[in-house]
Amino acid sequence: MTYWMPPAKPAKRKVFISYYHRGDQGWFDYLTRLFGDIYEIFYDQSLDGRVRSDDPEYVNRRIREDYIVGSSLTIVLCGAETWKRKYVDWEIYSTLHHEHALLGIALPTAVKGDKGSTVVPARLHANVESGYAYWMHWTEDPALVQSGVEAAIERSRNARLIDNSLPKMTRNRP
Repeated sequence: MTYWMPPAKPAKRKVFISYYHRGDQGWFDYLTRLFGDIYEIFYDQSLDGRVRSDDPEYVNRRIREDYIVGSSLTIVLCGAETWKRKYVDWEIYSTLHHEHALLGIALPTAVKGDKGSTVVPARLHANVESGYAYWMHWTEDPALVQSGVEAAIERSRNARLIDNSLPKMTRNRP
């Protein structure tokens, strides 16, 4: 006797979200409300005051072991001051170290540089330029976000494009 089985529901993508907590918390909250049913979302609460350490290697290890390792994709929410934050740089570094997918999203609050392009963390920019990371602008359309996620996952299959050569930031920029 043959039994019909409904198609398996695809597993939720495990997504780590990197952002500047003080400047972009509202955008993070909004994103998780919009897409929490689609993705399993991780974020690094420990760096928002819970890790009491001046040891950068300890903090980097916590990023890698507690958050990045459990995900397959990092989304970097790029607001006005994201490019200045050392923890965002470290999270991108760890994402690339593990050869996970990387998606940058320009928030409506992002600033434009002299040439009119969005100012983003240097490590993210290098990987958008190399073709490893995917870049898009903020949208509330789940299909467009899902398309961006899948494009980032597809690009991550070409790990030779990773550019993790920049030195890690040692302090936040003013």
